[in-house]
Amino acid sequence: MNKDLAYRIILLLVLIGLGAFLFLHFDLYLFFTDKNKIINFIKTSRYDQLVFIAIQIIQVVIAVIPGEISGFIGGYLYGPLWGTIYSTIGLTLGSWLAFVLARFFGEPLLEKVVKKEVFEKFDHFMEHKGLLVSFLLFLIPGFPKDYLCYIMGVSRIPTLTFIVISTIGRFFGTAMLSISGNIARQEQYPLLAVVVVAAVIVSILAWRYHDKILEILKNSNKK
Repeated sequence: MNKDLAYRIILLLVLIGLGAFLFLHFDLYLFFTDKNKIINFIKTSRYDQLVFIAIQIIQVVIAVIPGEISGFIGGYLYGPLWGTIYSTIGLTLGSWLAFVLARFFGEPLLEKVVKKEVFEKFDHFMEHKGLLVSFLLFLIPGFPKDYLCYIMGVSRIPTLTFIVISTIGRFFGTAMLSISGNIARQEQYPLLAVVVVAAVIVSILAWRYHDKILEILKNSNKK
């Protein structure tokens, strides 16, 4: 092991330790899964838009945090247009940061962040520069997009290409969450119920058949 790699591993362990301490000390998982706490925190902040963007960045980098709640809150607080814009800014920065971290620390970080079976599913596409496939994976509901950012970070995909793929790929889901949040703000509950049910059905189907989808994409990538 060369000195550069050793220093990176030490730095990685320090950052992970610090992050784990802060995460547990402030009970951040509970905070990020409580819609009312997030909304109150944002609304009482002086620069609420920046705080919201920061929350979106954090929930991408800490991949175990579900991102649907914060995306919903964006539409609830800022409407469908600005909610989508602010969310997109935060998600893009968070995706880029996860990508850069993975590229800097390499496999030692990937082993800490991404489960082995998850990495193996996507490794084929990264190895063969499956740009179109990677874009489709960002589009499909239910796929672990935040983990995918880390996986793509250890690939040979250029940073700018990754940013374009992840930003555009996330956009539709981001817009739908913002629209849902705005519907809830307007108290149009029947319409919200329809949107939520449709989103849940699509997500369940995508997750239920994600192995088959990956296999189809893998086979099509060979042609």
